[in-house]
Amino acid sequence: MLPLRKAVIPVAGYGTRFLPATKSIPKEMLPVVDKPQLQYLVEEAVASGIHDVIFVTGRNKHAIENHFDVSFELESVLRRAKKVNELKSVQRISQMADFAYIRQPMPLGHGDAVLRATRFLSPDEPIAVIFGDDLIESKIPALKQMLPAFHKYRAPIIALARVALQEATKFGVVRIRRAALARTHQILDFVEKPKRPPSPYAIVGKYILTPEFLATLKRMRRRGKPLDLGDVIPVYIKKGMPLYGVEIQGTWHDCGSKLGYIKANIAYAQKRKDMAHDLRTFLKNLNY
Repeated sequence: MLPLRKAVIPVAGYGTRFLPATKSIPKEMLPVVDKPQLQYLVEEAVASGIHDVIFVTGRNKHAIENHFDVSFELESVLRRAKKVNELKSVQRISQMADFAYIRQPMPLGHGDAVLRATRFLSPDEPIAVIFGDDLIESKIPALKQMLPAFHKYRAPIIALARVALQEATKFGVVRIRRAALARTHQILDFVEKPKRPPSPYAIVGKYILTPEFLATLKRMRRRGKPLDLGDVIPVYIKKGMPLYGVEIQGTWHDCGSKLGYIKANIAYAQKRKDMAHDLRTFLKNLNY
């Protein structure tokens, strides 16, 4: 199997939970403090050794392409204004990785989106999949934390977060058996939003997928029918194929909900020296 060098980020959804803001702005481009959510994910991928980032886009997603492209006009303005730091931050965005874009004409699920990106892969090449809603605050990038398990087992790896059992009903949850590697579990089953969760381990939207998993995904594809990665996991396991989960160390921000998005903004702002003190004072003095 070839080394992991590519990541796909599905961004074709409509972002209906954030309307009306997402009527004209892709949800993935909503800022956390002063940086789009999507940029945090690309930075995570690059810090984990990814060289190529493939976006699976839909209609009205041109802002994503523009953000990760060179902006000659803006750079020229910043250069003339001698705004050196701002210029460097803008230039760095387009230089982080090689970017590719492919359209998903209909919203047929993340599984369909991943399959559309496989045309950029060699037959024996794994791929990372990163969903746009999940930001992880951590010293070691979340995807990088998954690499030791991938290198040891050469099998699909899924990011996991431990949650309260009463909260687990909101997520996709796995049944597990502890593996030899630290914070690593063999996944025995997967249930979407279970009434009785089989464990406190919820799936976070970060995967490393092998060619064997992608082949199973392709066989399950049906023309015009939605397909998600969660649909494939139980089928893959029943075939006797090993699949593992890594419990991610860090703070998980689920930006797919409005409250989670607001919490992420506050958490990331509190880490900023230029606003942490004033923000804490503001929050302390809030009157209800």
